[in-house]
Amino acid sequence: MNAPKIGDVFTHDITYTQKQVDLYAQISGDLNPLHTNPEIAKTGMFGRCIIHGHFSASVFTKVFGTLLYADGHIYMKQNTIFLKPMFVDTPYQAIIIVKEIFPEKNRVLYETKVIDAATGAETITGEALLMNKKFYVW
Repeated sequence: MNAPKIGDVFTHDITYTQKQVDLYAQISGDLNPLHTNPEIAKTGMFGRCIIHGHFSASVFTKVFGTLLYADGHIYMKQNTIFLKPMFVDTPYQAIIIVKEIFPEKNRVLYETKVIDAATGAETITGEALLMNKKFYVW
């Protein structure tokens, strides 16, 4: 795999299940019924259960940790803005774009976002800074 270049784009399709959300609730301790109880959630502002924000953004960890230059990746920073709620059994796409390269430090700044696959609406936006001394060599 060649070193990344500014403008490179990587996409990954993902759909979350209620079982995954329930497991995340147990692991994180965030047992808010808006995530896990359909009866309570339907009376809330979204009318149904929503996925935990940090769980929905964990797709970036999956991409950087297993799919994109994964060998040797060190996650330095992630900022995340949650624009819209995300729901189970809904197809989404993570989009990662090389935004800036810091060759002297073997680092890349990525634009990160998640879109609703059906509507194209952005649900998450942000940036991630990663270091990789194996693949980020120019």
